[in-house]
Amino acid sequence: MLKEKLKNYKLILASGSPRRQQFFKDLDLDFEIRLKEIEEIFPPELKAEEITNYLALLKAKAFEGELLDNEILITSDTIVWHKNCALGKPKDHQDAFQILKSLSNSTHEVITSVCFKTNLSSNLIFETTKVSFNALSDEAILYYLENYKPYDKAGAYGIQEWIGFIGVSKIEGSYANVMGMPTDKVYDYLNNL
Repeated sequence: MLKEKLKNYKLILASGSPRRQQFFKDLDLDFEIRLKEIEEIFPPELKAEEITNYLALLKAKAFEGELLDNEILITSDTIVWHKNCALGKPKDHQDAFQILKSLSNSTHEVITSVCFKTNLSSNLIFETTKVSFNALSDEAILYYLENYKPYDKAGAYGIQEWIGFIGVSKIEGSYANVMGMPTDKVYDYLNNL
């Protein structure tokens, strides 16, 4: 359906995330992957979606002057926002343990921003989803880290993995967003081009 509508465009996904790549396949979209190394540093005064908006735009700016007229570049960034603090990907095992310990028995927000860039414009959308965790035992956290190694995930967890099945008590908003892409909003945006 959307594939036919976009046949004159070339979608470029600038993400190494296997989950984001799978979403685009599952949305039945033809796309190409182009990656650039970006240092994901943001000004310390930014909060919540200001951070993800800034980083999604920063990733898109790396392709400035490189896009053809029919190309749409898609970049994105996801953070976990908890207790007025951004939690990105864990640095190591100890950091991952501390992050999950802090999320235990509380509610946090998962925020994803997506930038759609052409050679003429850049447009941003973002989505916020609230996720509540049950109390997680140290044993459960260690089991998860040992068996699933979530070091490439914001907030040190994947909701679609074991920890999501046993730990998440409530979710308000887009489930796909927690996995790193608000697919309904992305589809809607592309559908309205």
